[in-house]
Amino acid sequence: MARKKDSLGSFLRNRRSRLDPAAFGLAAGRRRTPGLRREEVAQRANISPTWYTWLEQGRGGAPSAAVLDRLAKGLMLTEPEREHLFMLGLGPPPEVRYRPADGITPRLQRVLDAMELSPAIIKTATWDVVGWNKAAAALLTDYSKLPREERNILRLMFSRSRKRTRREDWSSVARFLVGAFRADVARAGAGASDEVSRLVEELCRASPEFSALWQDNDVVAHGEGVKCIHHPEAGPLDLEFSSFAVEGRPELGMIVYNPGTPAVADRVRALILAKSA
Repeated sequence: MARKKDSLGSFLRNRRSRLDPAAFGLAAGRRRTPGLRREEVAQRANISPTWYTWLEQGRGGAPSAAVLDRLAKGLMLTEPEREHLFMLGLGPPPEVRYRPADGITPRLQRVLDAMELSPAIIKTATWDVVGWNKAAAALLTDYSKLPREERNILRLMFSRSRKRTRREDWSSVARFLVGAFRADVARAGAGASDEVSRLVEELCRASPEFSALWQDNDVVAHGEGVKCIHHPEAGPLDLEFSSFAVEGRPELGMIVYNPGTPAVADRVRALILAKSA
């Protein structure tokens, strides 16, 4: 419980520090720290300054949904940030119970294999890749050639320099991934798990970039978008991605990448055929 309250307080402090007093008609001079003061946020959220201070300090009981809603509006949170605030304040829904996943069922693997030209992976809440298809092995990473502990999207992103040469705008991609990871672990009820804590501590030690991004407390939705990669054999490829939940397994998520144009699809097909030969 203490770790959960610490996470809520840290998130509130971080978001409060990012608000510009001038945007709300408040004097910006002679402020000891950036952003709004605690009492100013409390006023915007229509709660007592003492109660808000306790929330930031991890004291008192759990805030109600109504209080969290007012805080989200007062702090001008985005929709993913609002969801994350509710996860930190109230916890995931009662049916969500995080459990580490060792693998996937044969039936789910067959779903991946049916997508011949679309790289697809199954990842856990800690972003360990536990399932993939031939297209993913050809275009993204051949996870079968990696030790089990290295089949982690964040470890590959922040611990392997070769990944940087295959991505456009590495810094933006890294920030997006860390924000999406933070949202994923909260949604799966894994935010306070020892597994997540060990991974975060490991990455903070290994990568100053990850440490800085983690401290920023950014939260983003990982629903869909475009992934631009520089494949060493196929060259630059634009792949549209969509994320899906695995029903009944809140710790698992599926990401499917589709070629953005017919020309890219042709290059993807040629690459997969060459890898399979």
